[in-house]
Amino acid sequence: MDSHVLQDFQSELTCSICMNYFLEPVTIDCGHSSCRPCLFLCWEEAQTPMCCPECKEIVENSDFRTSIMLKKLASLARQATPPSDPRSGEQLCRTHGEKKWLFCEVDKSLLCSLCSDSPEHAVHSYSPVAWAAEEYREKLLKKMDPLWQMTQDMQDNLNEEINKCQSFVVILRKNMIQVQYHMMHKFHVEEERFQLETLEREAQEIFQQLRDSEIRMAQHRERLKEMYRELTDMCHKPDMDVTGIILSRIEFLDMEKPKPVNPELSSLYITGILDMLNKFRVYSNFEDLNVILVAFNLFYIPSTFMIFNGADGFTSGRHYWEVDVGNTSNWILGVCKDFMTSDTFDSEKAFLLFSLKKNNHYRIFTNSPPLIQYVQKPEGRVGVFLDYDNEMLSFYDVYRCSLIYSFSLPFLTSPLNPFLFLGSP
Repeated sequence: MDSHVLQDFQSELTCSICMNYFLEPVTIDCGHSSCRPCLFLCWEEAQTPMCCPECKEIVENSDFRTSIMLKKLASLARQATPPSDPRSGEQLCRTHGEKKWLFCEVDKSLLCSLCSDSPEHAVHSYSPVAWAAEEYREKLLKKMDPLWQMTQDMQDNLNEEINKCQSFVVILRKNMIQVQYHMMHKFHVEEERFQLETLEREAQEIFQQLRDSEIRMAQHRERLKEMYRELTDMCHKPDMDVTGIILSRIEFLDMEKPKPVNPELSSLYITGILDMLNKFRVYSNFEDLNVILVAFNLFYIPSTFMIFNGADGFTSGRHYWEVDVGNTSNWILGVCKDFMTSDTFDSEKAFLLFSLKKNNHYRIFTNSPPLIQYVQKPEGRVGVFLDYDNEMLSFYDVYRCSLIYSFSLPFLTSPLNPFLFLGSP
């Protein structure tokens, strides 16, 4: 073949990117051909719209099929082309000085003709180096396809991560959280205003009931005094003038005796209070606390009671626990300080909430200072929240999710222990 024709033929089988014979050649829309790996790497590194490396025409579709004819021709051209330096040390056998042109399939090594006839390789199978190289190129190309796909998949994952980084704006979520808390704050402000208005209205109604009851009792007391004067005068009269008519009037006055008002404010629901308190829960029950017997006389309840006193006192932080008072009529809850098992209980060293049943009427009251709490009797569990650092102690009706009472604890300097008394039902 004429040399110029041969050069033109070889040129048509050469990739314009790597300037070598085609490997897995593909033909793009414009008609030019390139190695698939070279084309993909070119587009990958250019980071520009896909275009032909020769004519720069934009490529719309990258789903190419291998040009089988070009691939076979490029393979034949590669095998027919002699090496650039046939006398290089790597191409000559060091033992026999001949060209290595055979590939041993068993040892995976290059051999010359004399080496292939040696006893060491006599029974091995061989093939020309060019043929073996083409087979290995084909195996490499088969490995490259999934490797490229893995590269593209990783690029997709990388793009997703980049998008995540760009869209992962914490300040937006911070703003949303702030809006939620502002909304909850606004809701609580409205709920607070409603409850204070309800409390004020109930207080006025109860106060009016108490004033009316006060007037009725004062009037009834005057009638009783008047009756008392009449009885005194009757007793001084002669025997014949003492009659039993006035006795019926006494019985009638007794029947008209006004009943005292037992004021009771509504237990107003506080939204979200238990969710907040449960973050500071320290006891699920009192089984892990010490049982201590003490004697004391508080608010006319003289007796010896069984007290659960915390083994380790609280000296800081926030702590919440609940006690199931059930159907118990008489109970005491709270905290105490400087508690000694050998001493009589000192109420001045405790902050307590009492429940006492007297004449079939329940009364809730506190010490330090002693105050009656005109609220409904808790049913079931009572929650106790100690905020040591802010010097506050609060009691909650768990069932109604409402506040019973809050203590201000002045100048705390000693540990505080949970305190519990459960009396008779």
